[in-house]
Amino acid sequence: MHTFVTVVETEGLASAARKLNVSPSVISRVMTELEEHLGVRLLTRTTRVVRTTDAGATFFEDCRRILSEVEAAELSAAGANTTPRGHLTVTAPVLFGRMYVTPVALEYLTRYPAVNLNCWFLDRIVNLVDEGADVAVRIGELPSSSLQAIAVGKVRRVLCASPAYLDAHGVPQRPEELESHVAIQATGLTPSPEWRFRVNGKPLAVPIQPRLVTTTNDSAIEAARAGLGIARLLSYQIAQDLAEGTLRIVLPDYELATLPVHVVHREGKHANRKVRAFLDLAIETLRAKAPLWCA
Repeated sequence: MHTFVTVVETEGLASAARKLNVSPSVISRVMTELEEHLGVRLLTRTTRVVRTTDAGATFFEDCRRILSEVEAAELSAAGANTTPRGHLTVTAPVLFGRMYVTPVALEYLTRYPAVNLNCWFLDRIVNLVDEGADVAVRIGELPSSSLQAIAVGKVRRVLCASPAYLDAHGVPQRPEELESHVAIQATGLTPSPEWRFRVNGKPLAVPIQPRLVTTTNDSAIEAARAGLGIARLLSYQIAQDLAEGTLRIVLPDYELATLPVHVVHREGKHANRKVRAFLDLAIETLRAKAPLWCA
């Protein structure tokens, strides 16, 4: 069951073999024996990827549940092992990680001295299975997957500028007026040469010719704060600037729908103790902070 689950999660025999530290021929033999034992085809193999059949998808969910229950039973019987211990890897976007996940990480390490924590703060999607991460914070709609996701809040996609810039150049009243303004583009969030809005419930794309293009949200925020122009960012990234008045939101009536924030993991209902402890702390802490993100 463990081998089968690993094959499905990594979407390949070779990738499962690397994760389990055995040869691909061993994985292939185990899968063949499992299908012969059950008398049903579980996997559809191609040259590039492995997919489950309908029967395989059902068996996969049953296997994950059973293996989780076995692990939970072993931990319960072990007694001493119920204390979180070992290594844990957590990933999040760069700014969100610095602002909101780092405090959670520090509290977690204080509570559980037998755990070592790796924090990967990256503005890209980390594949939890292939790259070996345990927990991720994801901002945006999630694709269908076998991962477990817990909603903790939502953020807005906003345009912002400094009061000095708006005083000098005027406050745009409609998205079309942005063509006469200086644009600041953070490519991690807005890689296309246009900004999108909702006007009377319908989508509108406004082309932009940014004066500054930067790969980090930090530098886009600094440029907007310095009065260079208007930047599109996520509301949590500028919450402190909004509170202090160093940045102001423009065109709030034309914003796109809010983006959900989820804590994602791959452990199933019965996550191991170190993951479960981090999830509980992160979910409680982030939900308490969530009202700040959409200010």
